[in-house]
Amino acid sequence: MTPDNFIYPNGIDALTGEPLLPPLTVDIVSQMAQGQSIAQEELDELRERKRMLAGEADYGVMAGIDPNDLAQAGWGVIFASDDPNVPAIRAALSPLLALRREQAGDRYRDETVAPKFFYKPGESKNTWLARNGGAPGPVDPRKIPYYLLIVGDPQRIPYTFQYQLDVAHAVGRIHFDTLDEYHSYAASVVAAEETGVSSAAPGEAVFFGVHNELDRATALSAQHLVAPLAATMEGKLANWRVRRLMQEQASKAQLARLLGGGETPAFLFTASHGMGFPVSGHPRQRAEQGALICSDWPGQGSPRGRHFLAAEDIGSDARLHGLIAFFFACYGAGTPRHDDFALRTRQKELQERGQRVTGLEQYDPIEIAPQPFVARLPQRLLGHPNGGALAVVGHVDRAWGSSFIWEGAQQVATFESALTRLLAGERLGYAVEDFNNRYAELSTELTARIKAIQEREEAPPEELAGLWTANNDARSYVLLGDPAVKLAAIGATAPRIPSSDRPIAPTQPETTLPEAIDFAAGEPEAENEEKDGNEDKEDNEDKEDNEEKKDKKIGITDRQKRNAIKKINGIIQLFATDPSLKQASAQLQQAVKLIQSTLKQN
Repeated sequence: MTPDNFIYPNGIDALTGEPLLPPLTVDIVSQMAQGQSIAQEELDELRERKRMLAGEADYGVMAGIDPNDLAQAGWGVIFASDDPNVPAIRAALSPLLALRREQAGDRYRDETVAPKFFYKPGESKNTWLARNGGAPGPVDPRKIPYYLLIVGDPQRIPYTFQYQLDVAHAVGRIHFDTLDEYHSYAASVVAAEETGVSSAAPGEAVFFGVHNELDRATALSAQHLVAPLAATMEGKLANWRVRRLMQEQASKAQLARLLGGGETPAFLFTASHGMGFPVSGHPRQRAEQGALICSDWPGQGSPRGRHFLAAEDIGSDARLHGLIAFFFACYGAGTPRHDDFALRTRQKELQERGQRVTGLEQYDPIEIAPQPFVARLPQRLLGHPNGGALAVVGHVDRAWGSSFIWEGAQQVATFESALTRLLAGERLGYAVEDFNNRYAELSTELTARIKAIQEREEAPPEELAGLWTANNDARSYVLLGDPAVKLAAIGATAPRIPSSDRPIAPTQPETTLPEAIDFAAGEPEAENEEKDGNEDKEDNEDKEDNEEKKDKKIGITDRQKRNAIKKINGIIQLFATDPSLKQASAQLQQAVKLIQSTLKQN
């Protein structure tokens, strides 16, 4: 809640330049809040999470489990049971699935072993958990993995299921329009973890704060979110270089440089308006909803192409590999079919109370898109053919200032805690657990206040309005990408993965993958022909037998050296594709010769 007792929603109408919603009085929002409902099973779990937090216990993964060790915490992938493209998508993701299977061991889960780890249409989180051997409460990774990757569009696997699952689990989602994007993303994550190869500047975090003229919402986010967060992180992280790009520096040209144009940092945080379309199904909606409006926009008039950055602004030569980004913007991660912040029908009640009717009241639900979708900009970043970003965190639906202002004072502790964990090297899904904690606390408090009002107790409208907007805002943060990713440690050049941009046909899904470069090996990806769920095998049986014989002769230490040489050779091949890195390639070759010489002597 701001000091002037108005709530300022983010988001700009792409057609008029007007706010998607005007500033709202606390009285109106208080009335909206009284129509709030939370599913009972979700509320029970949120209450349990809040209770455990009060006792300073972790609600996510059960006690005694290291959440950063996949062998302990587990990892699973969830496909939609009614998606005919699953076989082709699974094949495209095979490098990532093989890596996670190796890391998680017997705590890896997918749809190949009964009970099949599918999402079935209409399932609630509790129904899905029960069918797969789990239960609400702290996560027992012996039954259900802590890290869960949803693969599919939000029409088949709803955002509501993701919200509910994310209360206790670390959940991410990927959805792309082509098989090549799935394969590029998988190869990017594997490369970041196995070789450390990355286009992003190592140890660099950039905070990008837009402030449009005559615009209260971006003034608040720049002053009370981006600036204090950057200052805090700069003081806490001695090994990181923190850059602040504020106001006029937060231009489209600068953002393009940060998103693959030569200045890509390891971590990027942006706060801005997101583009929104007032008409469901507008021809530009799918491509531009959630695009980031920069400081170039003067604050009035319809935003033009030079004012905002959209997916089409990310060129084919962009260097994004290794980036993790956080977009504070309306629709920055995706759009639901119906407005989650719908202004419910309160016209009659307002009139009876003698309050002014503003024209905001509409019938619920309000359709804002023909079907829910993942924003195109993060899709482009994650699935880029030249090596994609590792993850994007953002909003589904609107973003509100209640994320960082509470009762007139700035509150960035949730952001600060999450970024401290992430930049310290923890896995992203675990690092952002504080947003789930905030949602649990706000939801249980909001439900209690609404019940008290229904029982004729008094509640200040500003308190209820603040709780309602903050609750819905906290719920709508989602992670796009594998929730187990973490910041890459090495800043090097990522190779380009050839892409034919073949679309996934709804009725005739592709089943053959394009030939692509494997980041980890530096060689063409071998086609996987196994059909029995064993896609994780990286070598054939003969090769494994040969490795075992060599182990007996020279011992495990020498085998590790051989593997190191193999990886270095892979990196040399990648470096050789970039003329500016030929000197580094030559130095690596000398290092390989030295190791080989040492092996021969021993």
